[in-house]
Amino acid sequence: MRSYSPDLTPPWKKPKPVPTVEATTDLVVEEVSTGFCGAVIRCEANTVTLEDRFGKHRVFPLDPRGFLLDGKVVTLTRPAAPAPVRRDRTASGSVAVPTARARVARAGRIYVEGRHDAELVERVWGDDLRIEGVVVEYLSGIDDLPAIVADFAPGPDARLGILVDHLVPGSKESRIAASVTGSHVLVAGHPYIDVWEAVKPSSVGIAAWPRIPHGEDWKTGVCRALGWPENTGAAWQHILSKVTSYKDLEPELLGRVEELIDFVTTSPSGV
Repeated sequence: MRSYSPDLTPPWKKPKPVPTVEATTDLVVEEVSTGFCGAVIRCEANTVTLEDRFGKHRVFPLDPRGFLLDGKVVTLTRPAAPAPVRRDRTASGSVAVPTARARVARAGRIYVEGRHDAELVERVWGDDLRIEGVVVEYLSGIDDLPAIVADFAPGPDARLGILVDHLVPGSKESRIAASVTGSHVLVAGHPYIDVWEAVKPSSVGIAAWPRIPHGEDWKTGVCRALGWPENTGAAWQHILSKVTSYKDLEPELLGRVEELIDFVTTSPSGV
């Protein structure tokens, strides 16, 4: 007569034991149900936080048989000593490479609308851009964007990415962006009237960015509404000083800049 375990599960149907592995910092695993693959950056009582190669974070429960390590099922456990959060990060959240030298600039470029946009991109993504050899240049608006793109002449080895403010349906910016096409050029935009709005209000110490009546200079109106001196240059320096990492920016801007960097640094063939 065959024997059963106390939970009445036949012993021949019980899953085979799997290795138990401590979720130490930088251990790379794959979560079995979602296929999300990343490095451990934090492990708490019942959860583990993974970060993929694009800097995306996901939190998963420490379920038995919940992960793959080198293609084999394992059970992750909390380390005997809590795994420290990695500190060697750039402002964009990517892994810092202190010994890496700046790459010779690519032929490809990323264009942004104005100086403030360029300064914000440099502040958060500057380290990454230097390693990748990507130069960011600012335009004085995008009214002449079709001619600017034609003059640049994008190609397989010189891809062009363009970040546009207020790229929403029906806007002037959307109509201009729609006139720029080609497999070697990508226009990506955020919904904010100005890049100031892409900085989280909480990072600046305000409840929200004020709504400014149509027809009024937006930056001057913001300064007036917030009780700041009507010096937009000084106001921007104050805002920029509050940005220390990607966590201070809205996701709508983060995703678009990452998209442009990927586009410019990836060859059409994927090589």
